[in-house]
Amino acid sequence: MAVVGALLAGFYLVAVAAAMVAFGEGILPIAIVGSILLIGIQYKVGKWAALRSVGAEDLPETQYAEIHQFVERVCREKGMKTPSLKIASMGVPNAFAVGRRGNGTVVISQELIQLLDRSELEGVIAHELAHIDNRDVITMQLGQGIASIVAIVAQYIVLFTGENDLADFFLAVVVGNIVQFVVMIFVLAISRYREYVADADARDVIGQGEPLARALEKIHQGNQQAQQSTGRAQRGRGRGSQRSRDANVDQQVSALCISSSDRGFLQQIVSTHPPMEKRIQRLRS
Repeated sequence: MAVVGALLAGFYLVAVAAAMVAFGEGILPIAIVGSILLIGIQYKVGKWAALRSVGAEDLPETQYAEIHQFVERVCREKGMKTPSLKIASMGVPNAFAVGRRGNGTVVISQELIQLLDRSELEGVIAHELAHIDNRDVITMQLGQGIASIVAIVAQYIVLFTGENDLADFFLAVVVGNIVQFVVMIFVLAISRYREYVADADARDVIGQGEPLARALEKIHQGNQQAQQSTGRAQRGRGRGSQRSRDANVDQQVSALCISSSDRGFLQQIVSTHPPMEKRIQRLRS
């Protein structure tokens, strides 16, 4: 975390220094204020978009009293403000957290509640609470903001140091995307590490790693079955369109969810989550 964080800070400082060289020292306050605004807007819009994309609604306390009581107990032990709890139909068993420590939200899919037993569900919820407690959402948003800032600076430097014609415009787009991709590799490395930390924190909360390990196995199998069903529906000339839409909704928030379907080597490099097998192995070790 320290090494990757230092590298991200270095990317940002290099971008600001490059902007000062290209546009003059007067760009410094604009760069700082612009960075803060960009990250703040990304944070606000990202939270709103994630909740809206899955159609999240308040989790009824009368119907799910045990879940509310568990969350309140864990938050009381951690000394953190109780986040709002929401439920959504994602088409797959999953859960995710958004927001900061004092204003967080945990979303649980209906499919997850139906699939897991009480101890397994508590393990998943404890994992999401750990993300909020550790400020992982803000950490990721900061990293993504730095990647966007570096890409924007690179694009403007290409535009304003060239002939400012159509060729330079396309070159700026290509350079910006390449630079952003390189920086995001380090951001995604942080994301994968924070998943391991959240798993370990959840194990401490529930007293053992086995319930969360079983939950991850069931979630992984549920996601695979949903993907197979979606593929059959698409081959069936549009049958099962609702299931297909639900799977697409899940992809929009996959970076936040407890489970990711990335499997190949290249997918794992650019994945927000470590391989499920390794997470389960760590929980059971």
